[in-house]
Amino acid sequence: MEDVEELQSQKLDQDDENEIVTENAAFVHGEPLQDGTGPPKVDSEVEVLHEKVTKQIMKEGHGQKPSKYSTCFLHYRAWTESTQHKFEDTWNEQRPVEIVIGKEKKEMTGLAIGVSNMKSGERALLHVGWELGYGKEGSFSFPNVPPMADILYEVELIGFDETKEGKARGDMTVEERIGAADRRKMDGNVYFKEEKLEEAMQQYEMAIAYMGDDFMFQLFGKYRDMALAVKNPCHLNMAACLIKLKRYEEAIGQCSIVLAEDENNVKALFRRGKARAELGQTDAAREDFSKARKYAPEDKAISRELRLLAEHDKAVYQKQKEIYKGILDHHLNPNPRKLIG
Repeated sequence: MEDVEELQSQKLDQDDENEIVTENAAFVHGEPLQDGTGPPKVDSEVEVLHEKVTKQIMKEGHGQKPSKYSTCFLHYRAWTESTQHKFEDTWNEQRPVEIVIGKEKKEMTGLAIGVSNMKSGERALLHVGWELGYGKEGSFSFPNVPPMADILYEVELIGFDETKEGKARGDMTVEERIGAADRRKMDGNVYFKEEKLEEAMQQYEMAIAYMGDDFMFQLFGKYRDMALAVKNPCHLNMAACLIKLKRYEEAIGQCSIVLAEDENNVKALFRRGKARAELGQTDAAREDFSKARKYAPEDKAISRELRLLAEHDKAVYQKQKEIYKGILDHHLNPNPRKLIG
């Protein structure tokens, strides 16, 4: 494994494609397309997957569909059909859900049928009959799910791991989870090099899913260092993808996650600064770049960004100066036309 500190010393003005692939050191890709509180309106063809499960595609996926015992990572929002009440939203929690096809909880049976008929990156609206959901009794965990309630799911399949034994994250050793995350990170780097940014982010998010908070809280010493050496580059690589896609707020969020663990991480400071600068948050961007320069004083990319901010500030000042001069001239001479006498 490549050393994180070693990577941080590399030049930040390199193209992101090269930079990201060298990060071999070892939320929440996925965001709902529709922000309303009710289920999305979908016009695509209804596909019958089961007597009690139908699917409508909202966004096409790619590759194969998961088989039995695949470990699937997904985001979803769920509503009761009768009341249109939303009772769960994993996007808001920024933590993908894991389902092992064929070993899912009873109330997830219908959802698992839908997911097993999706491709990585696909987003779909599922209709699940109560018999394959929370059943006759409804849900104790979600009191707003009444007895015999049909469920609507907006689902995005982030990706899946094919494992014959259907081994869930919770059943893996620390080394197995870190290794699985590292493989996903490397797959993401390949997609990034090919400019397939959405696919790359799916791989990075799956890697991060292996390194969830519940897992990280249990790690100390070398194992925590090993996990962070996988997790942090994934967040940084996600940020690089998001900047390329002009999704600057999300990029800031990814960098901030890294900075919560390592407040002096130069790449995180640099990329957050770039995203903030693009959003016009010049003071915050300058603060990030200045702190990054403190730890990488010779880096040309950081100096360039600070110079661009200074030039921007100078241009804004000059423009304001001209505006104020015009207002003052008008006040002193409201009628500049010469009198004809």
